[in-house]
Amino acid sequence: MIGRMLDFLSKDMAMDLGTANSLIYVRGKGVVLDEPSMVALDKETNQVIAVGNEAKNLVGRHGRNTLISRPMKDGVIHDFETATFMIRSFLGKVFKRLPLSKPKLVVAVPAGITSVEKRAVIEASEMAGAGKVSLIEEPMAAAIGTGLAIDQPAGQMVVDIGGGTTEVAVISMFAVSCSESLRVAGDEANEAICQFMRREHGMNISETMAEVIKIKIGSAVPLKRTLEVKLRGKDLATGMPKVVSVTDADIRDAIKEPTMAIVEAVRRVLERVSADLASDLAENGIWLAGGGALLKGLRMLLHQVTGLEVKKSEDPLRAVIRGAGAATEHYDYYRDVFLN
Repeated sequence: MIGRMLDFLSKDMAMDLGTANSLIYVRGKGVVLDEPSMVALDKETNQVIAVGNEAKNLVGRHGRNTLISRPMKDGVIHDFETATFMIRSFLGKVFKRLPLSKPKLVVAVPAGITSVEKRAVIEASEMAGAGKVSLIEEPMAAAIGTGLAIDQPAGQMVVDIGGGTTEVAVISMFAVSCSESLRVAGDEANEAICQFMRREHGMNISETMAEVIKIKIGSAVPLKRTLEVKLRGKDLATGMPKVVSVTDADIRDAIKEPTMAIVEAVRRVLERVSADLASDLAENGIWLAGGGALLKGLRMLLHQVTGLEVKKSEDPLRAVIRGAGAATEHYDYYRDVFLN
């Protein structure tokens, strides 16, 4: 009985508040929520209609008075009020009854976050019902979630490619030694595919469709066999439904610019590391995390450019939240990694 009461009193948790998806980890339970960072609003009343999965299901199929909002942009809060409501809604799904004491919350944020953006995350989380809020850099969380020995005096390189940002960092002894936060990631690749379809085929497709195509046939290098899919959208000239076929080469060409921007960020960080850290990385290689780690051929492309072994986190989509969750479970041990 006392154990259950203590458990109810201390629902400490972690959150990966991402541009594309938000994930919540509860101490002792693991990941309990993974939903799109989306909110559906009524344009006339500004009232919330749906949040998360329910809001995503309305994309492209909602009425004229409905607005689909993504309160996160480039990994940080873009719309404070909507983000606060979204966080509160997600916490409500996790806790049917709020804990008696406000839970500690560890939030993963981009390495390049500004002081104003940090304050917005903390205030939105507190207004949504959290107690003490601690911030952890996404590449640090990704390294912990991947199982890397960040407490050792040996350099570990992590490239975390999310929806809004790409985080490149070299970590040693609980600290980020060298890093770059690039506001180019999965969303830019999706938009590049949409632009390609408008330019080359005179056709409008949604970013959701672009994401599906990227996952199915997108690649960073030529594949052994050609992949092709039929793409359905809207003809720009006639306004009628239209179907065209696209290949992996088409999508590779479409996303070449954002892909190479990520590769160049990795190269720049490698150029800035010390000789000792470079020696460590020659042995330990590069670890990929985030949804972008799933892009076909990206490991090969990075290996060709850097000469280093490139490995993928076991569960790249959840590496950050697993790391933030580990920091929640062992708060005192990881105290030095928090930004605030």
